[in-house]
Amino acid sequence: MEKELLVKSTPTNVEIALIEDKKLVELHTQKNDVQFSVGDIFLGYIKMLRPSLNAAFLDVGNRKDAFLHYTDLGPQINSVLKFTKFTLNRQNKGHLLEDFNLEADNDKNGKIDKVFAKNQPVMVQILKEPISTKGPRLTSEITLAGRFMVMTPFRNSVAVSKKIISSEERKRLKTLIESIKPKNFGFIIRTAAENKKVADLHEEINNLTQKWEAITNELRASKKPRKLLSEVDKTQSLLRDLLNESFNKVVIDNRELFSSAKSYLQNVAPEQAKIVSQYRGKRPIFDHFGIKKQIKSSFSKTPTMESGAYLVIEHTEAMHVIDVNSGPKKQNKDQETAALQVNVEAAHEIARQLRLRDIGGLIIIDFIDMRKKENKNILYAKMKESMKGDRAQHTILPLSKFGLMQITRQRVKPALEINTLEVCAACNGTGKMEAAELLPDEIERNLKFIIEQYPKMDISLHVHPFLYTYYKKGMMGQQWRWYSKYKKWIKLVSDDSFHVNQYKFFNRYEDEIRLQDA
Repeated sequence: MEKELLVKSTPTNVEIALIEDKKLVELHTQKNDVQFSVGDIFLGYIKMLRPSLNAAFLDVGNRKDAFLHYTDLGPQINSVLKFTKFTLNRQNKGHLLEDFNLEADNDKNGKIDKVFAKNQPVMVQILKEPISTKGPRLTSEITLAGRFMVMTPFRNSVAVSKKIISSEERKRLKTLIESIKPKNFGFIIRTAAENKKVADLHEEINNLTQKWEAITNELRASKKPRKLLSEVDKTQSLLRDLLNESFNKVVIDNRELFSSAKSYLQNVAPEQAKIVSQYRGKRPIFDHFGIKKQIKSSFSKTPTMESGAYLVIEHTEAMHVIDVNSGPKKQNKDQETAALQVNVEAAHEIARQLRLRDIGGLIIIDFIDMRKKENKNILYAKMKESMKGDRAQHTILPLSKFGLMQITRQRVKPALEINTLEVCAACNGTGKMEAAELLPDEIERNLKFIIEQYPKMDISLHVHPFLYTYYKKGMMGQQWRWYSKYKKWIKLVSDDSFHVNQYKFFNRYEDEIRLQDA
């Protein structure tokens, strides 16, 4: 599978398109003035305790209070609180935890008011971005992500990704990291670390501990809620999490972003720095690579598939609902076979749409009805296979007896919505137009008003071809009737670009005569 990353920069935001086998599968937008991103680390202060919710609301320097539930505290919350207090009071030396005594793990079934007191400072990390009227959701389990591993302060354990299958390689990596890691820091070894040399892994540990040092220094200088560390920009975070041998192109249209991405890859994967290039074309980068067209077709309410079948995607307050429709009937196939074929194609497209729109929460899918159990099992397997590439945590249930499939998908930010519709020029989006039979009377009133205001002005009337034909019909057309009434010849012009009820008056210099100016 070939992967490409296209980055489009504007004065207000950065748009990033992830392409797999020439198909758009993810679209990310990062505003230049964004205050909260998943992974950002803050110093927060407990503002309110809500024992009924077993949660706390924190002031992190934003008008919306952030939400921290007891289940997101993590077992090391006591150590986090102790470190936060010691650092603010300048009681600890340096940034490493060699001389720091870890506290006992927190009770999984405890109460929030037994852990926190009002106005207590605590170091937290953004778990979910603000959604709708809600503030950001927090966690106190601090993690610092690198390309090969994730560092977890206040732990001593080393875990290895399950995707590394070789038992020998798993043992090698675990033994290696345990021997070189700093004390009281845990590590989760990622799939990208497989077969990497000691020097590469040691260098990343040094980079992650430098980040921790920066956090400690910021915390030591803090007296009020503030951001301690920003997550790397979206381009670098995608390269960090997704980069592998299947990436063959990264194209960026902004010079600074290009230099930043190039420098990042030269540090973490020098052999792949050559795939980054700067786009210098005259057309916008998304237009040049056909992404704009894919966005318009993919984000419509009814995205269509190659066979002609299509989906209907609806969003409600509680869930997303997706309906699968067969479109043109298949020839020379029985109904069951045709239904299975459309459903399998729809499963691939639905998996792409969930990633592309970043749809989270509960998703209900109404596939085309099938009778055979083996076909239902095939569809269920295809759905799971299609969603393997989705990095968001998700759960898929088999088809219910009503033929519905339920999916839950991790929601960390608002679903991406792009409006592909334009406001109707005829009704201005209201869905209603003036009655056609009233239009000639309206034009007559406006024409009379203009003639009274400018009796010597040459006037032309531009109208839709239908109205032009209506005015010209008969032995004595409307122009002659106007001439007889006003002693003035009104020029008629037919304009195909006008909608049915649109008309405009112009003077001899082709300047529009606006009624408010008349």
